[in-house]
Amino acid sequence: MVTLPIYLLVILAQALAGPCNPNKADVILVYCYPKTIITRIPECPYGWEVNQLALGGICYNGIHDSGYYQFTIPDLSPKNKSYCGTQSEFKNPIYHFYNSIVSNDSSIIVKSQPVNYSFACTYNANYLVNQAAFDQRVATVHVKNGSSGSFESQLSLNFYSNAKFSSIKEAPFIVETSEIGSDIFAGVEAKGLSDRFKVVLNNCWATPSSEYFYQIQWPLITKGCATDSSILVHENGKTSRATFQFNAFRFRNIPKLSKVWLHCETHVCDSEKFSCPVICDRRKQRMEQTGGVLMAELSVRSK
Repeated sequence: MVTLPIYLLVILAQALAGPCNPNKADVILVYCYPKTIITRIPECPYGWEVNQLALGGICYNGIHDSGYYQFTIPDLSPKNKSYCGTQSEFKNPIYHFYNSIVSNDSSIIVKSQPVNYSFACTYNANYLVNQAAFDQRVATVHVKNGSSGSFESQLSLNFYSNAKFSSIKEAPFIVETSEIGSDIFAGVEAKGLSDRFKVVLNNCWATPSSEYFYQIQWPLITKGCATDSSILVHENGKTSRATFQFNAFRFRNIPKLSKVWLHCETHVCDSEKFSCPVICDRRKQRMEQTGGVLMAELSVRSK
């Protein structure tokens, strides 16, 4: 189950003092989710009713809920255009989403003070993951959003039973020496993110130690592409999951029962702003950013 704790952020609204208690009227609660943004303002601000306040100055979709007016941006990856005036920009490595709730009254005279409640959520593109060993296969990722909020998502480095990648293989598992050369199916999956974000494998390599920087290494994927013809990259930058396969092997001069650790640097790519799929036949290396390292282990045993 994906854990998505909510962190409430208090922002001072861009409005003048009014008849409400300033300590309450000037407070906005912003909930930054991976796919959704929810904004709540007190129901008493400056005499406005909920049907007189518009999200982005366009959408009168606010609802009254427990003393607050609540506005929701349900999708950060709309098919046609930004939802109700929601704007986004990318400043490497941060994605910014921002909008405002503004007052709008078509009557001849207006007795209430005009308001403009601006709010924002920011998300980091690079996931920093540490100490995600195979017995802790699912790594919780804390994405810090500067001063505007935060959320948690999860990345997992999994092994699968076959090339359909439909069934996760329980870990840890042992590869017998008679199975050296057989296919190993692996992948990294992100959960809880908007569909616009795709998982990209930058680099994957194996070591006989849990230390990802260990001096003995065997590269599998470099700059998003397989290092030799025995390695097949099935998906990379196309969906929320990147998958590949390689041949089981063992390190020379290592004890008969040894562990092979798999490490993968991952990056989350915004498909609305970039071409995320990695094209290897052209050797076009677009993904220079590096994320965190996910680690998994498998054992090689001799009979």
